[in-house]
Amino acid sequence: ALSHLTRRFSASLPRRRTMSSTSGWKLPVSNPVPSDIQISKDLTPYLLPISEVANRAGLDDAEVLNWGPWKAKIKLSSTRPPPKPANYVVVTGINPTPLGEGKSTTTVGLAQSLSSTLGKRCIACIRQPSQGPTFGIKGGAAGGGYSQVLPMTEFNLHLTGDIHAVVAANNLLASALEVRMMHELSQTDGALWKRLVGDEAEGWSRGMRPRVRKLGLEDRRPEDLNAEERRSVVRLDIDPATITWKRVLDTCDRHLRTVKVGLGGAETTKDGLGGRKQHDRETGFDIAVASEVMTVLAVSKDLKDMRGRLERMVVGYSRSGDPVSCGDLGCAGALAVLMKDAILPTLMQTAERTPVLVHAGPFANISLGNSSVAADFEAMKLVGEDGYVVTEAGFGADIGMEKFFNIKCRASGLTPSCAVIVATVRALKMHGGGPPVKAGQPLAKEYKEENLELVEEGCSNLVRHVENALKFGVKVVVAVNKFATDTEAEVAAVIKRSLEAGASAAVMSDHWAKGGDGAEALAAGGGGGGSGVNDGV
Repeated sequence: ALSHLTRRFSASLPRRRTMSSTSGWKLPVSNPVPSDIQISKDLTPYLLPISEVANRAGLDDAEVLNWGPWKAKIKLSSTRPPPKPANYVVVTGINPTPLGEGKSTTTVGLAQSLSSTLGKRCIACIRQPSQGPTFGIKGGAAGGGYSQVLPMTEFNLHLTGDIHAVVAANNLLASALEVRMMHELSQTDGALWKRLVGDEAEGWSRGMRPRVRKLGLEDRRPEDLNAEERRSVVRLDIDPATITWKRVLDTCDRHLRTVKVGLGGAETTKDGLGGRKQHDRETGFDIAVASEVMTVLAVSKDLKDMRGRLERMVVGYSRSGDPVSCGDLGCAGALAVLMKDAILPTLMQTAERTPVLVHAGPFANISLGNSSVAADFEAMKLVGEDGYVVTEAGFGADIGMEKFFNIKCRASGLTPSCAVIVATVRALKMHGGGPPVKAGQPLAKEYKEENLELVEEGCSNLVRHVENALKFGVKVVVAVNKFATDTEAEVAAVIKRSLEAGASAAVMSDHWAKGGDGAEALAAGGGGGGSGVNDGV
C-alpha cells in the first residue's frame, strides 16, 4: 500500500554491510573521478577470480566454464527449482540525449548498493555491447565511473564470442538462401530431390522434417510421394523481391548497407533460351545485433527452445505468398550448433565484485532491446526468493521498457516488482526546449547553469513515462542520475514532479562518483523522495 511504500526509513534501514566487512576490502573512490578506463585499470588487480565470484553466487564448479581470469560461461541449470520472481527489478529511462543518461551505470550502481552496501543477494543482468557504438562516439556499455563492469576492455570487445556466433549463424542462413534460389533455377525436380532427400529408404532427415511437416506430409514415406508432392518439398520458389534476410557484421560500415551479390562468373543460371544469365540481386548488411538470431537468443530459455525459434524465422515469401522459413531451408540445426555456446550467459563482476550476467545484445530501436530471458532465469534461481535481480531495458521506456513487458515478460513468464526510471536534469532540459545535444560537441550553457524553467517543461517527458509504467501494474521508482552541474533546486523539481505523477519514490543517485554507497537512497530509501527499491518490491 502507499503508506507502506512511503514510510520513513531512518529507523528501519538494514544493517550496513560493506565489502570490507566481508573480505577486508572496500571500494576506493577518488575525487575528481578518473576516466572509466583508468578506473578499470586501477581496480582490475583487486577483482576476485571469476571462479570465486561464481562460488559466491551459488554456482558449482561443474556449472562454470572459465574464459580467462575475469569471465566465464555458466551452464543453464535444470536441477534448481523454477525461479520465484519476488524481487525482479527492471531499469529503464526517459527519452535519452545522444550521450545516454546512465541506465547501465544505474543498473550496476543499484546492484552494487543492494549487494555491497545493504548486504542483499543480488545479480545484475545486462546486454553485451555491439562493436558499432563501442568504436563510435557513444563508446562502450559497461556502465561508468565507479559503477561499471570490469574489466571494461573485456566487457566491451569480444567478450566470449556470442556476437561472432550470431554473425556466423545469420550469414550461414543468408548463404543457404542464395544458393537455394540458384539451384532451383538451375536443376530439375529430380536433381533437387536427390540433393535434399538422398536415400529414400532412410526416411526424412532431421533437416527436412520442418518442410514436410509444414506441408502435412510428415506421416508419409519419401518413396510414397507423387511427382507434385515431391516438387512441393524441394521447391520453395522464393520471390527475390520479398526477401527480408540480410547479411550482418558487428561493425558500422555504411558502404555495405546496400550491395549487389552474385556477380561471380560461376553464379549463373539458365535463361530459358539455351544460354546463361547472371544470378545477382541487390541486398545489404545490417549491424549484427539487428539480426533476428540475436533476438531469438534474447528470448530463448534453453538450447531446445532456441532451435525451435530459429526454425520458425521467416526469410521471405514464395511467389504464391507463402512464408519461407529457416526450417524450410533445412538450416535450423546448423544455426543451433553455431549458437550452442552463445545460449550460455557470461558471468563477470562489477567494481564492487557484485556478480553480473552479460547475455544478448539486441538494440531497442530495431529489436528487443533487453538482455536475455535465460540470464534472468539463472539469476533468479541463484539469488533465491529473498534476493534481487536487476535487469536493464535499453533506450527510452517507450521502446525498451514496453518491449520488456510486451515481449520479454511474455516469453519468460516473469513479472517485475518494480521499474526504475532513470532521468537526468540534462535530458529534461533538452526535452523542455533546450538547445540540441550532439555527441562530440560541447554542451550549451543552458546545461551547465541552473534553469528551472527548462527542467519544469521537460518533466512532461518523465511524467508520461511514469504514467506508462504504472499501466503495467508495477511500482515505479525514479532515479535522478546526478551530474556535477545539477543544482539542488533542479533535482528537487524533478523529484516533486515524479511523486505527483504517481512514482512510489524519486531520489537523487550518485553511484557514478561513489559506487554502491552513492545509490543507497535509491536501493533502500531515506533520500527525501519516499521509499527505495528495497521497499518498493
